[in-house]
Amino acid sequence: MPALDMAEEGRQRKGNFSALAGHTNGLTKAAAASSSLGAKPGTSSSSSSKKLVIKNFKERPKLPDNYTQDTWLKLQEAVNAIESSTSIKYNLEELYQAVENLCSSKVSPTLYKQLRQVCEDHIKAQIHQFREDSLDSFLFLKKINRCWQDHCRQMIMIRSIFLFLDRTYVLQNSMLPSIWDMGLELFRSHVISDRMVDSKTIAGILLLIERERSGEAVDRSLLRSLLSMLSDLQVYKDSFEQKFLEETNHLYAAEGQRLMQEREVPEYLHHVNKRLEEEGDRVITYLDHSTQKPLIVCIEKQLLGEHLTAILQKGFDNLLDENRVLDIMLLYQLFSRVKGGQQLLLQHWAEYIKNFGTAIVINPEKDKDMVQELLDFKDKVDHIIEVCFQKNEKCINLMKESFETFINKRPNKPAELIAKHVDSKLRAGNKEATDEELERILDKIMIIFRFIHGKDVFEAFYKKDLAKRLLLGKSASVDAEKSMLSKLKHECGAAFTSKLEGMFKDMELSKDIMVHFKQYVQNQSDPGCLELTVNILTMGYWPTYTPMDVHLTPEMVKLQEIFKSFYLGKHSGRKLQWQSTLGHAVLKAEFKEGKKEIQVSLFQTLVLLMFNEGDEFSFEEIKNATGIETNELRRTLQSLACGKARVLIKHPKSKEVEDGDKFLFHSDFKHKLFRIKINQIQMKETIEEQVSTTERVFQDRQYQIDAAIVRIMKMRKTLNHNLLVSELFNQLKFPVKPGDLKKRIESLIDRDYMERDKDNPNQYHYVA
Repeated sequence: MPALDMAEEGRQRKGNFSALAGHTNGLTKAAAASSSLGAKPGTSSSSSSKKLVIKNFKERPKLPDNYTQDTWLKLQEAVNAIESSTSIKYNLEELYQAVENLCSSKVSPTLYKQLRQVCEDHIKAQIHQFREDSLDSFLFLKKINRCWQDHCRQMIMIRSIFLFLDRTYVLQNSMLPSIWDMGLELFRSHVISDRMVDSKTIAGILLLIERERSGEAVDRSLLRSLLSMLSDLQVYKDSFEQKFLEETNHLYAAEGQRLMQEREVPEYLHHVNKRLEEEGDRVITYLDHSTQKPLIVCIEKQLLGEHLTAILQKGFDNLLDENRVLDIMLLYQLFSRVKGGQQLLLQHWAEYIKNFGTAIVINPEKDKDMVQELLDFKDKVDHIIEVCFQKNEKCINLMKESFETFINKRPNKPAELIAKHVDSKLRAGNKEATDEELERILDKIMIIFRFIHGKDVFEAFYKKDLAKRLLLGKSASVDAEKSMLSKLKHECGAAFTSKLEGMFKDMELSKDIMVHFKQYVQNQSDPGCLELTVNILTMGYWPTYTPMDVHLTPEMVKLQEIFKSFYLGKHSGRKLQWQSTLGHAVLKAEFKEGKKEIQVSLFQTLVLLMFNEGDEFSFEEIKNATGIETNELRRTLQSLACGKARVLIKHPKSKEVEDGDKFLFHSDFKHKLFRIKINQIQMKETIEEQVSTTERVFQDRQYQIDAAIVRIMKMRKTLNHNLLVSELFNQLKFPVKPGDLKKRIESLIDRDYMERDKDNPNQYHYVA
C-alpha cells in the first residue's frame, strides 16, 4: 500500500478511536454532572426558590504500586508484536484504556519517551537489510518500499493504541511531533538519511525513469510509492528533484541536438509534443505536482528554446509552401510555450509573406494570373491565421503590413491588373460564378485593393473597362456593377466614385433620350431602314477617346444628322462629338448556307459593307474607301479574315495583314449559330493604350500635387521646404517621391505661384 494511502488509513483509524474516546468521556462527564448538581427528583432546577448544592468529589482511586510498570510492559509487548507482524495478546480497547489510565496518572512524558525509544530501536534494526551489496537496483527499491509500507502500517496501529496520548499530552506540547510525525522523523533520520540508502534509492528511481523514457515498461506503482515516501518524509526536493531535473536537462539537451540533425521539422515537432505529453503524464502518475513547472520548462528550453531559429530556418517555409495546417498549428502551439518564441515565429511569418508575395508581384511573366494568385495566397494566409494562429491580432496586423509592403514594390501594375481582374469578373461572358459567389469574389478583391497605394491608377483602368462594359452591353449584372461601386465608395469616399456614378447616370439618361428619339424618327417623312442607338456621354465622366474620322455610308451620315437636329433642338448650346471607335452594329448577311446575323464593330461594319459593291478588294482600296487608320484597319481585317469566324478570305494566307493583300467575300462561310459575334479587336487594350492611361494618371497626379502645394501655401503664407513636403505627404492619397515634389515646387516658382526667401533658399512665400 502506498505511503499516502497508509497515511489516509491512519487518519481514518484515528477518527474511529477519537469517536470512541469522546463517547466514553461524554458518559463520564454526564455522570459527574448528575452527581455534582444534587438535584432532587421531581424538583425543577430552574426554580428561583431552589439553590444549587455543590458536593465535594470523592478522591480518585489510587492505582496499584506496580501498575505503571506492568501496564507499560503490556503496551511494549503489543508494540513489539505490531513491529514483528505477530498477533497481539490483548484486546485493543483494553490497551487504549490502559494508555488513558497512564495519561490520567500524569506519566504521559515518560510514556511518550518510552514509545519513541521502542520505535527508534525497531527502525534502527532495519538498516542492516539494506547494506547487502548483492542487491541490484530494482530489488533494493522493492525492499525499501516494502520497509516503508510496513513502517506506515505499524505506525497507524501504534497510533491507534496511543491515540489518547496523541490527543492530550502531545497536542498540548507544540514542541513535540505527533506519533505519526515522530514515526516519519525516525524513518527519515535512521533509514533515508543513511548515505548509502539515500544514494541507492535516488539512483534506482532515476534509472527506472530513464528506462521508461527510452521506451521500456517499468513498475509505475513502485515509483509512485517511493516518490510519495520521499514527499511524506520531506526530502523529495533536496534528495530527488534537483538530481532528477539535472539528469532531465542533460538528456533533453543531447536529444535535441541529435534529433535536430536527424529528423525533419514536422517529425521533430511531433516528437517534442510527445515528450511534453509523456512528462505531463509522469507528473500525474508518480511525480510530485511541484515538479511539473520546472520539468516542463526544462523540456521547453532544451527541445525548443535552444532550437527556435534552426527550426524556422530548416522547415517553416516548407510547411507554409505545402500548406501543412496541422503541423503549422503544432508549431505555433509549441513556440507559444517558449519566451520570445511566438514573436520570432511571427517575424518569420511576415518575412515569408513578403518574399512569397514579392515573387508574384515583381515577375512580369505572372501578370496574367497575378491577381488570382494573390487572392489564392490571401485565402491560404487567412486560413492559417484562423486555424493555426488562433486569430492572433498581432499576426493579423503583420499580415496586413506584409501585404502592403510587397504589393507596392511594383508601383501601379498591381492596381492596373486588379482593375482588369474586376472587369473579367463583371463581364457578361463570365459564367464562372453565381450572384452570391460573385459578391464574395468582389469582397476578396476589395481586400487586396485596400493594400495598393496607387488607387488612382486603379480608378483610371477601372473607368476605362467599365465604359466598355456599359457601352457594348457586356456587363454581367447591373446589380453586381452597383455593388462594386458601393464597395469602392465605402472604401475610398464619394469623390473617388463620383465620375463612375456619373457614367451610370449617362446610360440611364441615354435610354430616356432614345425613347423620345424613336418617336421623333417615326414622325419624319423618310425614317430610313436603319435603327440608330446613341449613348450621350458627359465628357468629364468618361475616359478620353481619340476621335477618328472615318467614311460612313450615306445612310449612317443621314441618321447622324437627324439625331443631331433632335438633340440640339432640345439642348441648345451643347456640342456633340461622335466617337467612331466605340460604335458597333448588327449586319444581315447572305451566304450559300443561308442568312446570318453578324455582330461587329463600326470599323468591321464599314469594311463588310464594301463587299455589297464587289467581291474582291485590296488593302489599299479598303483603306481609301473607309478612311480607317492603318494599324486599326490591319486589326479589323485580321478579325474578319484570320479569326475563328472568317467571313473574308485573305490572299496570300497568313496571320498578319500586309500592304498589297487582297480580300474576297467568303460565300461558302458556315457556322452553327445564326447570330455570330466577331471579336472586336479594336476594343482590346494595346500596350500604347496602357501607357497612355498610365500617363494620364501621372498627369492628373501632377495637377493634384500643384493644387495641394498652392492650397497649403495659401493657408500658411510662409513655410520651409521640409514642413511643406511633410504636409504634402499627409494630404496626397497616392505614393510620391520627394524628388517629384521638388520638381513641382520649382515649376510653381517659375510660374510665380510662390517664391523663395532671399535670405533662406529653403523658405517659401506664397505669392498672392
